[in-house]
Amino acid sequence: MSQKVEKPTLQGQRLKTRKRDEKEKYDPVGFRDKILQGFIESGGDLEKLYKFIDTSGNKLDYRRYGEVLFDVFIAGGILAPGGSISTEGDADGPHKTDICLFNQGCTLEELKPMALLVPKFIRRYKYLERMLEDEMKKIVTYLKGLQEDDRTKLSLATGLWLAVGILSPVIFINLSQEHLVKDGLAAEWLIEVLVVWKDEKDMNSIKTSLKTANLGSRLLEFFPTNKRNIDHFTIVMKKHGLGEIVEYYKTQANNEVRKELTEQLEEGIKSECNLKELISIVKESKERSSFSESEIVSIIWFAVMGAMDWNKKEELVGEQALRHLREHSSLFAAFTVNAKSELTLVQRCQEYCYDNMNFMKVFQKIVILFYKTDVISEEVIIKWYKVAHISKGKSVFLDQMKKFVEWLQNAEEESDSGEED
Repeated sequence: MSQKVEKPTLQGQRLKTRKRDEKEKYDPVGFRDKILQGFIESGGDLEKLYKFIDTSGNKLDYRRYGEVLFDVFIAGGILAPGGSISTEGDADGPHKTDICLFNQGCTLEELKPMALLVPKFIRRYKYLERMLEDEMKKIVTYLKGLQEDDRTKLSLATGLWLAVGILSPVIFINLSQEHLVKDGLAAEWLIEVLVVWKDEKDMNSIKTSLKTANLGSRLLEFFPTNKRNIDHFTIVMKKHGLGEIVEYYKTQANNEVRKELTEQLEEGIKSECNLKELISIVKESKERSSFSESEIVSIIWFAVMGAMDWNKKEELVGEQALRHLREHSSLFAAFTVNAKSELTLVQRCQEYCYDNMNFMKVFQKIVILFYKTDVISEEVIIKWYKVAHISKGKSVFLDQMKKFVEWLQNAEEESDSGEED
């Protein structure tokens, strides 16, 4: 019978780790020292400085230490929490350099040559663009700890970088921290950045970028609580030549309120909230916006119609619509307070019935329902018929309304003649 032969073991032997599997220790201070050497050797010559940054990307690990690179470029050394320069490292060696953004002049002309090196080396190393964004998100939280001149220089550079498209306004989100907002520092710095951005690019660029970053409706958040109102915002923005931002903000803020109100109303209607609760929801939103009665009526119309799962059959949807609108006619009546808002309701109804083909034949019945429930007046119906209808489905809807309008006009004439007698 053969015996089992034991397999040899590797006890006592040390396995070598392949060099490519060894993870280099994270050493931001070591990276800083190498960068500082190149900055100092450039002697402040921006061409030499750019050449050093450009060529060092092949030898130094920018992907790992991009934040440190921007710390040195902006502040001259590694930024510690709060905005001070870290002194970590060799006690005899330098821990900062004067060749940095914060050591440039306080005017755009003086600062611009060095600030515009950043888009140059970002074009060379594209991944640094994301790192610049992360750097700026961090550094704006340190604004309170920076010297006033350094805050000004940072705002000038930020405006330039936004104008040339290497930075996103998402960095502004970090300005909403309480310690920056309560003393007005966030609003002051934001305005300085916007002024440079506008001067270097244009207002349309600002509007588009703010909208993309979902910040268009949030600009008041950067102002202290006691100044967080549209009147103060308007005065400050116009003072700095940013008046267009005010109208833009109003539009964006209203869009947010419109979306929120529509969703709240739809949910309230689906949940069968009573009339008082629905009216309260609308009034509260109206107070937070600059909506006219006509805009409010439009929102109510789309919310009421959007809250229903409509029957797919044309012969059934008409009765369903009339029943649904009759239930909420009092909600419409509460906000059709003048002829303009009444006319808006008829126009929205016309538009909706045209866009949703199953409702084409029910337009007249809806208008008559609103007339009978005192939501709209006969004068508004006649005005709509004669001059104020919109183009969508005009011929179809005018034909539907012809006999009813004639009846209204005859009734009005009979009423007038009765009064004369």
